[in-house]
Amino acid sequence: MYVAHAPEGSPLYEPDRRHRAVPPPTNAAGPRAARLPAAVREDMRCFAAALRVHIAQLYPDAADLGPDTVRDLLGLPDDLYLSPALLTQVASRLHETLVQPVRHLVDGGGQRWRPYLLAKVIDALGGDSRRFGPLLAAGELMHTGSLIVDDIEDGAGLRRGRQAAHLAFGVPTALNAGTAAYLAFHRALRTVLPDDPPLRTAVQDAYLQALRSAHAGQGLDIAGLGTEMDIAVETGDASLLLERVRLTHRLKSGVPVRAAFDVGALLTGAPPGLRQALCRFGEAIGTAYQITDDVLDLRGVTLSGVTTKAVAEDFRNGKVTMPLAHAVSLLPPERMRAMWQRVHQGRPTEESLREDVSALRECGALEACVKESEQLLDAAWTTLQPDMPRTPAALCIRAVAGYTVNRARVA
Repeated sequence: MYVAHAPEGSPLYEPDRRHRAVPPPTNAAGPRAARLPAAVREDMRCFAAALRVHIAQLYPDAADLGPDTVRDLLGLPDDLYLSPALLTQVASRLHETLVQPVRHLVDGGGQRWRPYLLAKVIDALGGDSRRFGPLLAAGELMHTGSLIVDDIEDGAGLRRGRQAAHLAFGVPTALNAGTAAYLAFHRALRTVLPDDPPLRTAVQDAYLQALRSAHAGQGLDIAGLGTEMDIAVETGDASLLLERVRLTHRLKSGVPVRAAFDVGALLTGAPPGLRQALCRFGEAIGTAYQITDDVLDLRGVTLSGVTTKAVAEDFRNGKVTMPLAHAVSLLPPERMRAMWQRVHQGRPTEESLREDVSALRECGALEACVKESEQLLDAAWTTLQPDMPRTPAALCIRAVAGYTVNRARVA
């Protein structure tokens, strides 16, 4: 199991090697029908607890923010001296403006499936994920930073059952802290690969490419699809519109997971063919996750009775999502036109919102999204499976991927 506490000097992570009973989800039942075995669920829980230890090392509590971490957060060169008094004073300011906004969301939960799958990729390919705890934690911090920025740009008020960071700390502080969280990866990379500059450069290149794609995808998301939706509703042809939605989802959500799997392949020296297939499977997971997230937007998300995502946030904001794009070819033209007019104006009543969500469900738009996400995942796994070692970790990857994409979850 992954353990959160280990004897001094021993590795923090202790992965569970007992997943021999984990079957790959069958096509007949589909990923939605699969349940994670209790051993895997417990392993994920223990992994999340262990990850918190590494997150706290990169983003400590105020009382644990020592001089070395302060200098690391400041990005100071070794030859730049700061007096102890100044370091102490700066530490409190850094914690308020860089650490607290990120920990506000990190401590709110989340399934940690991205770093967990990366750990399993490393283990499946013969590596030891226990060596890379700081890097796994940095990936989760980067994801959290992107959520902070995303909430600012979307005007969202709720994240993981908590007040969005920009409402709790102010927009300038949240925006800067969210962006700074991307750089935790650089700090962690120097820790886990101090003596291998070529590998460090390759891993960093994969990470930076993912950041470029994610920001391009967010740019397309901000630009919106109003004009494209107008054309699709008028002509009844949503093919180009759907391509645009898929591209945005791939860039924003698919490529970052692709990069994580690429990092796993790089760290273990995977051959080119296997590395490419892993990358495609990672991209499929991230893209499929975002497609089903569009579905969950219309349902809302609760965890243990706590609302973590309000119902129809995107709908209320006039945003074109995958279910709306699919509905163009599934709803009668007049019904589609009236729905789009309400969404586009951004002022739906609660009654009209309920009616529109019901119409999307009844016409098959939600099911079309779920089916597309399942097909995407199945096709990528079919390509990858012949090259993957038949190890417990490899079977766990497929099971967790299907479960993550198709279960209600926290972003």
